[in-house]
Amino acid sequence: MTWDSGHEITMRFRAERAPGSWFAQTFAKYWPAYRGWWLSEAISNRPSYLEAEGALAEHMPELLTSWHAALECTGGGDLEARFLSMWCPPPTVVGCAQAVRAGPKPLLVHNYDYTPRLFDGIVLHSEWCGTPVVATTDCLLGALDGLNARGLAVSLNFGGDETVGPGFGAPMVARYILETCATVADAAAVLTRIPTHMAYNFLLLDSSGAFVTVYTAPGGGVRLHDRAHCTNHQETIQWPRHARLSETVARDAALAALVADDEADETAFVEAFLNAPLYVTNYERGMGTLYTATFRPAQGRVTYQWPGLQVQQSLSAFRPGTHALRLSSAPGPLAS
Repeated sequence: MTWDSGHEITMRFRAERAPGSWFAQTFAKYWPAYRGWWLSEAISNRPSYLEAEGALAEHMPELLTSWHAALECTGGGDLEARFLSMWCPPPTVVGCAQAVRAGPKPLLVHNYDYTPRLFDGIVLHSEWCGTPVVATTDCLLGALDGLNARGLAVSLNFGGDETVGPGFGAPMVARYILETCATVADAAAVLTRIPTHMAYNFLLLDSSGAFVTVYTAPGGGVRLHDRAHCTNHQETIQWPRHARLSETVARDAALAALVADDEADETAFVEAFLNAPLYVTNYERGMGTLYTATFRPAQGRVTYQWPGLQVQQSLSAFRPGTHALRLSSAPGPLAS
């Protein structure tokens, strides 16, 4: 399929309280692609079962029960267990833009930019650790973004450094935050102690309107900033080729102007993410916008959006469903 003919994704909204029959069926479908990615480097570079379990026990003990439940669903294989831990995964490079709008009704908007063929396309309503969560999944157990019933929202993007160190894939850390944290301060403390395997930018917002951008470094180390937006670099450009490809500087400038615009109402703020330069269509090179998510943690609501289609969801009234979409220079719904 060429870019001109469009790229298709299917967004699936699903609910399962803990890993069970749905997880088992979905994992079986996705595992061949996951397995190929996990083995894209020599297996000697991947952690052992005991190392993966030990990392979870040390850094995220609250997730061990869900991890073991997921393993039961998949047959308990060694390779599957290591993959599902997301401890020291292969390098992962994405795009993305994110920003918060503070005030009495705070919101966080996230554009996720990646290649359609490597996207879960799943939004899951779950309750693994006693708190309802709605999250866009990555590798099924991880989260690209989401919100929880405690009034916390989180999103992430790549931080623009190709260096890799010992740590978790950022989506697993985002999942842990959603499962265990209630405030921005709680989540920032988690990011301070849990290492990520690459540089990532986490944007955190809670129902009080508090927010923070957290830059993580490969193998550990964080820097906290009061910036209300970020794209795909941190304080300086570390990987010029990726910076050019993702146009991170231009998109960061557009977000800075948007955040500073006191005249822009909520509608204008969100619509900016559905237009250039924030909405990108470089799907052939893995830098196309796959969805726009707007999280309202004070209301427990999220809107998934594409030009021509909106899907409203909430923690209290989650509606399972499936939506097929064509992504191109003029994206819109195929069917719903």
